[in-house]
Amino acid sequence: MNRREFITLLGGATAWPLAARAQQPAMPVVGFLNPASSDTTADFLRAFRQGLKDTGYVEGENVAIAYRWAENQFDRLPELAADLVRRKVVVIAATGGPPSTLAAKAATTTIPIVFLVGEDPVRLGLVASLARAGGNVTGINFLSTELTAKRLELLHAMVPTAVRVAVLVNPANATNTETTLRDVEPAARAIGLQIQVLNASTSREIDAAFATIARERPDALFVGIDSLFTPRRVQMVQLAARHAVPATYSGRQYAEIGGLMSYGTNLADAWRQVGVYVGRILKGAKPADLPVSQATKFELVINAQTARMLGITVPPTLLATANEVIE
Repeated sequence: MNRREFITLLGGATAWPLAARAQQPAMPVVGFLNPASSDTTADFLRAFRQGLKDTGYVEGENVAIAYRWAENQFDRLPELAADLVRRKVVVIAATGGPPSTLAAKAATTTIPIVFLVGEDPVRLGLVASLARAGGNVTGINFLSTELTAKRLELLHAMVPTAVRVAVLVNPANATNTETTLRDVEPAARAIGLQIQVLNASTSREIDAAFATIARERPDALFVGIDSLFTPRRVQMVQLAARHAVPATYSGRQYAEIGGLMSYGTNLADAWRQVGVYVGRILKGAKPADLPVSQATKFELVINAQTARMLGITVPPTLLATANEVIE
């Protein structure tokens, strides 16, 4: 073999792996849309990635994720959703409730969307039915707003002398607020409670709402479910402790850090299920054929240490029915 033949052979050999790499399919890109911020949802993101992993997908290895965070500016969601569509993502995970899902749904009728909402997706107009979603949208319904009346009843059982209950909602999230107030007001009348509605759409307004609580001294606090509140749970639990107001929340993530009590589904597991559905769609499943997954197990978590700090004796009936009592 002469020198020219050897160089030609060597050049061809080095080109083979380059050609092979060029022929490899591009890594699929998942769009991720959320009204909050990345630094406040770390635990839930881990659960979402675990769901992807459960179906064989690992970020950076065989799937990429394009994150779009609205930083609690809900009016940014439509443009963020449109940006994901322009990127031609394979599927959109719309977490954080109806605002992100409705923005994604308005942006595309073809790209699959997996939602995470706490209220009836049929009533919201997201799917045709729970059993057969139809269209390009399906997801996880963790049944939180539907539990509003039950949460209020449990709060009344914890504080039976309560007469006035403050209800904290985020008016910027109109859909959630409307649903919460629609359910909580008749439930309150049924058990003889008076409702005082407090609004908060920012951290500063949360502080202002608790200043109102300190001034007007309601007997208890009902915190509505909202993508703004969950990431600010430390702020809210600490303010409730500072002002010595018994409060109920929508998920165990509040009770675990000192909230008095929570009743709802396991939100981290709901995020994991979103990851599983995204993975199934990446494998070829069509959203129209995936039924909406609904939570079937609900958990009551009571923080006994917080109850003692507030001078509350937890009724034996609540202790008996609680899924977990944190000492």
